[in-house]
Amino acid sequence: MKRKEKLFPLKPATGWTVIALFIVINSLTLIGAPSLLNLSFLATAAIVGAFLYFKHPLLYIGFSWWLWFLSPFVRRLTDYYSGYTNPSPIILTPYVVSLISGLELRKMKASKNSIEICFFMSIAGTVYALLIGLIKASYISAMTTSLEWICPVLFGFFLYSRWQNYPKLERLTKQIFLWCVLITGAYGVIQYLVLPEWDQVWLQKTIEISENARAFGAPEPLKVRVWSTMNSPGVFAQVMMAGLLLLLSEAGFLGSLAAPFGYLTFLLSLVRSAWIGWILGIAALFTSLKSSLQIRLILTIVVAAVFALPLVFLEPFSGFITERVQSLANPGEDGSAGARLGTYTRLLGAGLTNFLGNGFGSNNGLLDSAILDILLTLGWLGTIFYIGGAIPLLHSLFSDRAVRQDAFSSAVRAVCLGMIVQMLFGSVMLGLPGTVLWGFLGTGLAGQQYRKSCKLLERLSIDSS
Repeated sequence: MKRKEKLFPLKPATGWTVIALFIVINSLTLIGAPSLLNLSFLATAAIVGAFLYFKHPLLYIGFSWWLWFLSPFVRRLTDYYSGYTNPSPIILTPYVVSLISGLELRKMKASKNSIEICFFMSIAGTVYALLIGLIKASYISAMTTSLEWICPVLFGFFLYSRWQNYPKLERLTKQIFLWCVLITGAYGVIQYLVLPEWDQVWLQKTIEISENARAFGAPEPLKVRVWSTMNSPGVFAQVMMAGLLLLLSEAGFLGSLAAPFGYLTFLLSLVRSAWIGWILGIAALFTSLKSSLQIRLILTIVVAAVFALPLVFLEPFSGFITERVQSLANPGEDGSAGARLGTYTRLLGAGLTNFLGNGFGSNNGLLDSAILDILLTLGWLGTIFYIGGAIPLLHSLFSDRAVRQDAFSSAVRAVCLGMIVQMLFGSVMLGLPGTVLWGFLGTGLAGQQYRKSCKLLERLSIDSS
């Protein structure tokens, strides 16, 4: 009992006070000296993150997720009021705060816990690529790129390590993504219809720097692919995919309110790979549940459709979405699919013969494939560790039959499947998408470990009686 209280204090009033101070300080800085926010946001978030990690781990988890969701939006506000800054220190904030979770490794026991060993193997793969990157690329480039790879794995391990408090972790995850769907979905609708000036100015500047940003659409209302509070339509769609799958495991008024905004902006992002991930996630969720939960899932989908579909078929939304949806039925006419196939053809041979890897910070170009990115960056040596750790973790998660009784655990597994499928189309193991993948993997494994522990205690109590 004492252990649980230490991990998750029953009265986290101090933690909420610290978070409130963080919000107030940075809001005042934005109003009075916006240029200082580039540094104050990162510094204060790191201090708050460290405090919450040690004193209120439950709040630390929520704080980390919301920094991932909102930091790009804070960056755009700061740039709008103080001038465009590239690279922006604010974008580093969620990485730095998530990196704090790496302190959990100090608790890793030299035991026969196969889950911990697998996490350690994947982390070792990223450390290897960092060492190669420090040799082949610049120090700053190698270090910043390493954050994109290692932070998601560390955060996933941290969530797994809290398996003793899985019921609270489950409730927290549901709440975070429910509010994420509602808030970022609602803002996404505003963004599409109005395109606030800070979003417009940021997109214009970004297009000037990188031609790839033209994929966002024109910097005008009704002509942009929604990216909401995040930094790209792809990232937003992957987060929304996870949130929408979780909504199906949790009925309620707030979920019904969030669903229309979520599904509408999910479609307005025009990210077909995330749509495919959601469809396969739904299939996995349905087939993994017992019949009574399947019926509840069908009812939930029907309710969501009743609220969301009328909006989708109304102008000015329907015309923007319809063309993209039709391209799914005609992949042969899709130019991006052809370009992706050309990338595979051009680089697969190089990836398969790259033993040492290019390391972090090396310029591999824009790769629409996690497979190529892993092979070229980590090489075979790093890939053996990184994938060699991830595959057993995924196998353990997907081989657990106990999830048939648990809608949330089934939804977590569906999210992981939806993300894995998208590895064919992009590097979803990096940054926020990677945090979704590894975070849900860690959460799912925490639930598995918790259920095993409960069954063991039941057996011991029966034996003792």
